[in-house]
Amino acid sequence: MLPSLLLPLSLFAAVSCTTLHWKDYLVTNPLPNVTYPLPRNFAGSVPVNRDSHPNNTLFFWAFENTPGSLTAPQNSSQEPWIIWLKGGPGSSSFIGLMTENGPLRVTGDYSIVDNPYSWDKLADIVYVDQPVGVGYSTSDPGANAADENQVGEDFIGFLSNLVNIFPSLATRPLYLTGESYAGVYIPYITKAIFSTPHTPVKLKKIAIGDGAIGEYPTSGGITVLDIIATYPQLIGYDAEVFEYFQTQYQLCGYDFELTYPPTGPLPYLFDPIYEASPSDNLRRRSLDSGWSAIFSRSREVSISKREQEERRSAWKRDLSGRPNGTLDPYYGCFLLIELQDYASNYSFPFDLGGLNPYDVTSALHPPVPADASIFLNDPRTRAAIHAPSGKTWKKSVDLNWTGTATPNFQGDPSPLPITFLSELAANASKHDVGIVLYVGNDDLLVAHRGIEAVIQNFTFGGIQGFTRKPDTPFTDDHGRFSGIIHQERNVTYALFANAGHYVPESVPEAAFVFLREFILGSNLTGFVDSPTSPAVGGDDPELASNILPGNSAIFYGSGTTASSTVAPEATIAGWNSFIATATLSASATSA
Repeated sequence: MLPSLLLPLSLFAAVSCTTLHWKDYLVTNPLPNVTYPLPRNFAGSVPVNRDSHPNNTLFFWAFENTPGSLTAPQNSSQEPWIIWLKGGPGSSSFIGLMTENGPLRVTGDYSIVDNPYSWDKLADIVYVDQPVGVGYSTSDPGANAADENQVGEDFIGFLSNLVNIFPSLATRPLYLTGESYAGVYIPYITKAIFSTPHTPVKLKKIAIGDGAIGEYPTSGGITVLDIIATYPQLIGYDAEVFEYFQTQYQLCGYDFELTYPPTGPLPYLFDPIYEASPSDNLRRRSLDSGWSAIFSRSREVSISKREQEERRSAWKRDLSGRPNGTLDPYYGCFLLIELQDYASNYSFPFDLGGLNPYDVTSALHPPVPADASIFLNDPRTRAAIHAPSGKTWKKSVDLNWTGTATPNFQGDPSPLPITFLSELAANASKHDVGIVLYVGNDDLLVAHRGIEAVIQNFTFGGIQGFTRKPDTPFTDDHGRFSGIIHQERNVTYALFANAGHYVPESVPEAAFVFLREFILGSNLTGFVDSPTSPAVGGDDPELASNILPGNSAIFYGSGTTASSTVAPEATIAGWNSFIATATLSASATSA
């Protein structure tokens, strides 16, 4: 449990008063190692108004789009504003600020550089450390959030005070954005906004990147064959290994088709975390470790090529002695963990210890450093942004939920959003709030098939799922292919090429254009008005395949001395010939 951390007296006086003012939050002191002009910015602690817990606060850092845009009087502007949330659960949103879409970009040598694609160039943006206790936010002893409903309630309290500090925000359109486990936070916060009689803000759209929206099988099970087909480097382009995973996939019941439009609810998905399974040890590993830790384990190995081939041959001999149609006795249906362990032990260059579940193309070990803690804990930074005294900023913390309900696979005692997405979408349509879901093609944790399965399993605009398979390309400002876009009935979906779990970090320009055109803007590319009409921007039959091919190169070495490896042309050609006729048992079809 996080200790009680009082706010500095000067700021505590400000946030304890009934009148809050932006001047108390204005960042006026110079920031260390920042040698270029920043937009006017504001930072500090804001109470969440939880009864009997005055030290429960959320911490924000906001950047203006134009001088005075945040401090404009109430009802004087209709310009959009953005909130950005990070996931974890328990991760600081300042990670996004410092490594993804903010005007401060930390480099490998801890210097700070400008980000030409920072999102404040398009709108005022507010980065919020939440839930209470995360980053520079604070909580009383034993007063962490009980569950996601309380997270939503705390955020409403925070918003009520934030619009007192910046009155124009009360009536300007809010775009609530975030990634990863923010895919849980944002739906619950949105639900809280919809259920608040006199909501403090005017929500216009929610946008979730690589979000943890569905149950464990949608991220750790049903995605595995598509991941291998996209990145066969994970199994060394070995057809026999693919066929093994295909059999495991079928035995787990994950070999269903996504149809457009859906013909009914998705079939029951076996969840190895909560149900009888031959892998109780992996179930414990999952529940004890949390989502990101489940997949971030990489076995440290340093073996010769000969030894590697001997181990691979021994693994295959073990398979040949096993009865046909048998699940692996250790992994059961924890298929993504099994794939990661296979790659980490048998497939170059992942066997060097550098498999990165957030970006398959990076096998760097250690990865390129991007540590914001030095900057954020510097006394000069702390003083400038009015950080709470006595608290050290950490990238991520254990939330220590106080609720008693059975936890999900992240240890969170709340149902995942898939359980109420249809109701949320109905309310979103009622309140004219758009929904945007996007995902990176190189993400191992939240692969696109899982997000597409979630979309096809909830109802929006009175119809379940998309009626057409997404197959429309979208581009950046230079006309370069950025990915696939699809829009129907108030829901937008995008699959980003060449992007991992953190899309604004992987492809900053494409993410910037996407924000401008499809989140803040009303670009109709990919829009489908009826199942029989073509999409705006056209349909590309090649993109209608279930697989968007990944990169041929995998980077390895260290963050400072990287190399890359590409399989021989003959190997790639042989694989392409094999996979063209292999049955993924997960293809998308039109009903």
